Amino acid sequence: MFVQTRSIVVEKGFADQVVERFSSEGAIDAMEGLVDRTVMVNRSSKEQEEVLVMIRWESEEAWKNWEKSDAHIQGHRDNRGKPKPEFIISSSVNMYNVKTVRPGKAAGTV
Repeated sequence: MFVQTRSIVVEKGFADQVVERFSSEGAIDAMEGLVDRTVMVNRSSKEQEEVLVMIRWESEEAWKNWEKSDAHIQGHRDNRGKPKPEFIISSSVNMYNVKTVRPGKAAGTV
């Protein structure tokens, strides 16, 4: 399994806008090898909020196929030159090769 995470730190009160963008149905959902997308919010800070998007793929190859797909490339072209929203403080992307998954007793009930 291969996991991509995207952490987006925003000014307080703007996390829901980011959640909506990353929770909406899109071309990625039809992509072969996509396991799932999870969108999480951390509102523990008084000054800012963090939205963490976790996208799980069957393999790194499946992720690479998405990255070079026409739909993904077109999405970036459509946004080229558009300013990022002013409420975004920072963002970062990380990639992980999953080595171990140990399901708990509640696996399959969520």
